[in-house]
Amino acid sequence: MRKLSVLAIIACSASLSACATDASRGLESVHQPVVNRTDYVFDVAAPDGERFSTNDADRLNGWFGSIKLRYGDRLSVDSPGGDHGGRAAVAAIAAHYGLLVEERAPVTEGVISAGNVRVVISRMTASVPECPDFSKKSAAQFNGAQSSNYGCAINSNLAAMVADPHDLLAGREGSESVDASTSTKAIKAYRLAPLTGTAGIKIESSKAGAN
Repeated sequence: MRKLSVLAIIACSASLSACATDASRGLESVHQPVVNRTDYVFDVAAPDGERFSTNDADRLNGWFGSIKLRYGDRLSVDSPGGDHGGRAAVAAIAAHYGLLVEERAPVTEGVISAGNVRVVISRMTASVPECPDFSKKSAAQFNGAQSSNYGCAINSNLAAMVADPHDLLAGREGSESVDASTSTKAIKAYRLAPLTGTAGIKIESSKAGAN
């Protein structure tokens, strides 16, 4: 009986250690934003390799509006010869949406017909998979583990609010030149703002209808 008790204790210890290795500890959540990219393509005729007809330009502009072209989208142009054919014409239309044309286009499916150029919109979206996660009961974690839903709220909000999901993958490089006036603009506005007490204290009346 004594031997069986020792074996039972060892078995319980082994099971607890197995659970402990599966536990997530620390402040970093296992639920992190995941960025997905979707490419939308639109082939438009450019007979001379540069300009579009009025109808094709209107079709392209209508397509931009239908997919709600917005900040954060990557716009690029691909052509059969791999040159920059049609780039200037696309850039002129995209300028109305506040976007620039990227230098290189991603690889897309299908062959580009001769006399056409392919406009590619790469759109990224961010989300946190498997959230909310209530797979485990909310209880005291004596091994210092996180709850199963830990980090879902804050990271889901971050994924929903970020203007450009690409920023979650790689930060932006700072400018090589530093403009001191830009960095101190907010401080200067705060210091030069008139004090709230300079106009005197407004006298309020407790009488109904009084000004």
